[in-house]
Amino acid sequence: MFDSLSEKLQSAFKTIRGHGKLSEQNIKEALKEVRMALLEADVNFRVVKDFTERVRKRAIGREVMKSLTPGQQLIKVVNEELTELMGKESSGLSFATTPPTTLLLVGLQGSGKTTTAGKLASMLRKENHKPLMVAADVYRPAAITQLQVLGQQLQIDVYADGAEKDPRKICQKALQQANHEGFDVVLIDTAGRLHIDQELMQELRDLKALTSPQEVLFVADAMTGQDAVTVADQFNKALDVSGVVLTKLDGDARGGAALSIKAVTNRPIKFVGVGEKLDQLERFHPERMASRILGMGDVLSFIEKVEKAIDEEKAQELERKILEQAFTLQDFRDQLQQFRSMGPLDQLLEMIPGADKKALKNLQVDEKEFVRMEAIINSMTPDERLHHKIINSKRKQRIAKGSGTDIRDVNKLLKQFEQARKMMKKMTGGKGKPGFKIPRRFSKRMLPF
Repeated sequence: MFDSLSEKLQSAFKTIRGHGKLSEQNIKEALKEVRMALLEADVNFRVVKDFTERVRKRAIGREVMKSLTPGQQLIKVVNEELTELMGKESSGLSFATTPPTTLLLVGLQGSGKTTTAGKLASMLRKENHKPLMVAADVYRPAAITQLQVLGQQLQIDVYADGAEKDPRKICQKALQQANHEGFDVVLIDTAGRLHIDQELMQELRDLKALTSPQEVLFVADAMTGQDAVTVADQFNKALDVSGVVLTKLDGDARGGAALSIKAVTNRPIKFVGVGEKLDQLERFHPERMASRILGMGDVLSFIEKVEKAIDEEKAQELERKILEQAFTLQDFRDQLQQFRSMGPLDQLLEMIPGADKKALKNLQVDEKEFVRMEAIINSMTPDERLHHKIINSKRKQRIAKGSGTDIRDVNKLLKQFEQARKMMKKMTGGKGKPGFKIPRRFSKRMLPF
């Protein structure tokens, strides 16, 4: 989403990054480019004006002009102000002292409330909560069914009453069930409209008064840009929302909503949807997003993704096998599966500091290649996976036929596997030395090729 903005901001700072001395004139020129980049990214005009003025005041002061590296110091100031603009620090959920905690999800129709309810419930369950999703949208025909299908996929309970047409009564009964059956979080999927109307707002006010939620989360489609900011402001004035969930942050919109919504509503962005899969909801970290926008990478998010994907015991077992030169095709397949679970490769590469955005844009990542590699290994016998040297021409023909590939694909995979083993051999100096230990973070972050 921020690719275009990121390129323009990096271009604006390129000429001053290495300067030993800055003047008010070249600071003014750089900030003019920053202003244009933000406006073109659909950031609110007043937000842009206030942002650039704050940067200008700091830039012409002692903090930058008198520093040893003024060019880098100016970029640091912009990074800090971008972070401040989006909320300064990550904001978590508020939980009730006495369960259940109630989360009221509000927003326009099509913003992604129902899917977000499922994603959020899944995230909370992983954090050892027992969530109950409530289908309180009685107007959209497929809304109740959609939430029930999500519940089945995630194996999370859903309270739904297709015969009841009053969402107030539905919520009341759902809370009673939550109390009786020990659910500690209740997520209420409310109705949306194609546009804001008084009937919708009154219904939401009634639901808020009835359920006394710990959080009123406004769900906004980031692809709608400034419209999302305007609607968020109206919902906030009517309901006093506690936070924002931005969906479709993986889309190709210009990013204006993410950069404007906190400044306009004074409410934090708490979560962002970064894909269609039900595990693609992330907590929003302003400082990490600012670093990514300025091309500084996001190492912390990268490490978090790795740690979620890779089991600690498996990482230790992999470490042992590397030391003992016992890495097999079975282990290679496990590494492929773990790597794939971390998300699209191009998104992961963007988190690495210094990553060339233009080069990544031209990078053609064929996710099907990983599927093909797994299929080839799955077509092998257990003995072949443990002892790859026994795979001769006749076996390769059988493996290729069983995996729907050809012998060239099988040869390619075996070559990649051999390269991985050679790399591991170098890491251990050719032998598993007594007392040698691979740094845990490194062994966790090993790529499968």
